[in-house]
Amino acid sequence: MPERRRLALTWIGHSTVLLQLDGRRFLTDPLLRTRVAHLRRIEPLDAGDLERLDAVLISHGHYDHLDIPSLRKIDPAVPVLAPARLASVLRRARRRQILKARVGDEHTFDGVSVRATAADHHGSGGLRRAGEAVGFLLRASASVYFAGDTDLFEGMKELAPVDLALLPVWGWGKSLGEGHLDPERAAQAASLLRARAAVPIHWGTYRALHHRRDAAHEPAEEFRRAVAEVAPATRVEVLAPGQTLELSGIGAAS
Repeated sequence: MPERRRLALTWIGHSTVLLQLDGRRFLTDPLLRTRVAHLRRIEPLDAGDLERLDAVLISHGHYDHLDIPSLRKIDPAVPVLAPARLASVLRRARRRQILKARVGDEHTFDGVSVRATAADHHGSGGLRRAGEAVGFLLRASASVYFAGDTDLFEGMKELAPVDLALLPVWGWGKSLGEGHLDPERAAQAASLLRARAAVPIHWGTYRALHHRRDAAHEPAEEFRRAVAEVAPATRVEVLAPGQTLELSGIGAAS
């Protein structure tokens, strides 16, 4: 049986996080490949133990967040929460149990509630399958906000306070486009959320071949510096892909 950790997470890379909350195990936006189109993984993939999951959380249909080959590596009996219009894509990924995640929808897994939240992320062209983008707010003895992909929006205040915020801070380079957070705007999000702790995600995992490898860690350090300025009460934890963090002395934000 898995260890019943109150709050722990393993950042597998990009937006893929194995989150353990009060003994329940959730996996966000699984991307479990070393190569995605023109992108290459910078560090070796160490997905760890992805068995005995309680649910998979899919924020939206971009290919780096809803990856069919990665989903097929996960037990097909594990429920998937995702925007409703992605159901046909998920069926192609052999998912047996698909739970709708429209903004405000809430599901409970043995005492852990998972609610779909708004996200400001529209996408364009052929890069995004049909369906809205959402984030997820998990609540039990601690609260965790997984932003998925989003830009800054005032509605984040309504989610506050949260114990842990998983915030995207980057993309494939400095040109992010609309609907994304950069390190400075992610720091503002931490402030709006009144997050006790924040972990930057969506950075430093994949790169295009023409991008500098040695620049991979810059976004996380920029985020750390920005949080120190605009949200000094927030504790920033920067993880390497595959690293696990267990958070003690945190929880019951109110």
